[in-house]
Amino acid sequence: MGTVVDDAASMEFHAFFERHYAELSRLAHLLTGEADAADDLAADALLTLWHRWDRVRAADHPVAYARGVVANLARTRVRSAVRERRRVSLFWSQREEKTANPDIAGVVDVQEALRRLPFRKRACVVLRHAFDLSEKDTALALGVSVGTVKSQTSKGMAELQKILGSQGAPQKVHVAMARGGETGGTDR
Repeated sequence: MGTVVDDAASMEFHAFFERHYAELSRLAHLLTGEADAADDLAADALLTLWHRWDRVRAADHPVAYARGVVANLARTRVRSAVRERRRVSLFWSQREEKTANPDIAGVVDVQEALRRLPFRKRACVVLRHAFDLSEKDTALALGVSVGTVKSQTSKGMAELQKILGSQGAPQKVHVAMARGGETGGTDR
């Protein structure tokens, strides 16, 4: 008998999902300004609704409840992004190094090249060269082994050298990332 009720609830939720997913995704997109994050937020909201489906389906306005969940998730995401930007800004503002004539074009080139690297290689290169972390500290930050940090950093630097087309790529990357904070760039 419990299966029939569960099946009915499942079918009802599935119908709710089909009717409202696109709308909830649009809402998330408008609230965050991030198209990629919108689908994730809508999916997270619907997962939350599924876990509370007995209460949601008994509510007077289940769609309003769903919109509230999306709004709360979006607010959390925006606040998190703002906190992260503040941390990055604080880090760069506390640096004592100042460059008289920053090579803005070089910084932009390096940042674009970094974006082309897979995440783990990019993270290893940035933590090792921009933040001057040791291999051990980088491994701890990323939750990987020291050997993985060594190989990913080496492969990432080799890829950057190919992308940037210069033998001095490691120095160029290090200098550009050190100067990147002074050009206003935050996408590292």
